[in-house]
Amino acid sequence: MKGKIVLIQFPFDDLSSNKVRPAYCLTNEIGIYQHIIFAFITSRIPEKPLNTDIILQQEHLDFANSGLRQASTLRLDHLVTLRQSLIRRELGFLSSETQDFIANILCRILCSSK
Repeated sequence: MKGKIVLIQFPFDDLSSNKVRPAYCLTNEIGIYQHIIFAFITSRIPEKPLNTDIILQQEHLDFANSGLRQASTLRLDHLVTLRQSLIRRELGFLSSETQDFIANILCRILCSSK
C-alpha cells in the first residue's frame, strides 16, 4: 500500500467526526490488524504552505497518476494510523522520487534533535 493514494474515513483532529477523504499511505500494512499510517490530503491549497505541505498541482509530475481530481495539498503534519480494511478504494500512486521526498520531510520532522 505504501505510496498509494486512497479514499478513507479520515477522522477530524478533535475526533468529533470523520469524512471520506483522500489520504496517502505512508506505510504498508503493519501487524495483525493490518494498520497503515496515512497522511491527510485536502483540496485546499494554503496561501502560506507549511514546510510539511506538499502541493500536488496539475503541473506536478505525479498528478496524472495520483487519481486526484483537482490540485491538492498532502499534509504531513496531519497523520493517522487506521486499519487497511477501512480503505474504500484506491485512487492512484506517487512516484518513488516523490515518496523519497516525503520520507526526507518526515525524517526531518521525526528525527530532529530540537
